[in-house]
Amino acid sequence: MSGGREYPDRPVVGVGGVVIRDRTVLLVQRASEPLAGQWSLPGGAVELGETLEEALVRELREETGVTVRVLELVEAFERIARDDANRTRYHYVLLDYLCEPVEGAARAGSDVQAVAWVRPDEFGAYKLSEKARAICRKGFELWRRR
Repeated sequence: MSGGREYPDRPVVGVGGVVIRDRTVLLVQRASEPLAGQWSLPGGAVELGETLEEALVRELREETGVTVRVLELVEAFERIARDDANRTRYHYVLLDYLCEPVEGAARAGSDVQAVAWVRPDEFGAYKLSEKARAICRKGFELWRRR
């Protein structure tokens, strides 16, 4: 059993944060595959023995320097990428959570090239995927209801 992220023998569980502050959401520019160079929501893989919330708080602190309070689940989905031979190169089960920043200033940390607080009308400039845009919109809607 390899257990790695590339060509895994089972899906990898990942968590992401929709961190909202002053009508903006925190985005990161990925430094590593599978999304190297692309802007996305911060987050990463759950480690053995971690709860989903613990993993999310750790990943966001490592990637962005921001400590968050996890509020509620926004969406659960899968991301599966296949290679030219139709083998599964990546398979993630992802859970994105609405979060609020508690402390820390956003800065690029592990696995990211850059961080930015972004308004929804700026998503185009960051080439944010349609899936990430939809999750952000859903996060903002949940935020407004709180």
